[in-house]
Amino acid sequence: MPLSGFLIVLTAAVCHATWNVCIKRINGGPELIWLFSTISVILYLPLAIWIIVSQQPVFGLIEVLFIVGSVALHLGYFLLLQTGYRKGDLSLVYPIARATGPLLSGAFAVLFLGELITVQMTAGAIIVVCGVLMLSGGISSRGTKAPQSLVFGTAAGLLIGSYTAWDAFTVATLLVPPVLLDYASSVGRSVVLTPYARRNKRLVASHWTNHKASVLLVSVFNPLAYILVLYALTFTPVTYVAPTREISVVLTVLAGSILLGEGHLKHRLIWASVIVAGTVMLVLG
Repeated sequence: MPLSGFLIVLTAAVCHATWNVCIKRINGGPELIWLFSTISVILYLPLAIWIIVSQQPVFGLIEVLFIVGSVALHLGYFLLLQTGYRKGDLSLVYPIARATGPLLSGAFAVLFLGELITVQMTAGAIIVVCGVLMLSGGISSRGTKAPQSLVFGTAAGLLIGSYTAWDAFTVATLLVPPVLLDYASSVGRSVVLTPYARRNKRLVASHWTNHKASVLLVSVFNPLAYILVLYALTFTPVTYVAPTREISVVLTVLAGSILLGEGHLKHRLIWASVIVAGTVMLVLG
């Protein structure tokens, strides 16, 4: 793996972990999604214009329909993720979601796209499932946030798997520029949530007044993490990029347990590492 590729993907992992920590700290709802999505639309407008001018993509009805579908899936993901962060622990919800995402997207590929499953993929899937159950303590945990974290993390992972397969078809088959697809997602979230944000102006103003730095970090790092990975893939094999991205799982568990005071550092770090290993096997299978 080229050193430059490693550093870019590592930066993407740090960006991804950072914006998730910021969202957990702000502890907002749909109004927060509207706020950082709207700021992202403004900040990344020059890049979107440059891509439109330089690549001159052509969008027909089918492309537009798939872009709208992507917007809906990403919006659902953000709403579920934020609800999970409010009701559960970051160091549980995030690794569960990031683990079940590749697991489910792989299952979708086998069931609906006719792809073959290998022994390594099967082993990786088993490791991921066991790691998730051990990390969360299973559904029998009482008096903790583990059960809620498991439910919302798995639900968010379902949407990760769904939008991963959906977006992959959109950019690979329909040839929609990836950065424009991500930009459209920000625009869609902003438009759909505008009525809610207008009804909750005080909450929006409060987030901006009390968490301005964190909101800006989410607005910049959320799209940037995706763009950096896309750029790395232009000159770095996906077999290196995919597992390196999973570093964000360990970083987020560390941040949740230490910075946010969620505790259980040793237990969660061990099983998060197991999940990372299983995810790597699954992705590279």
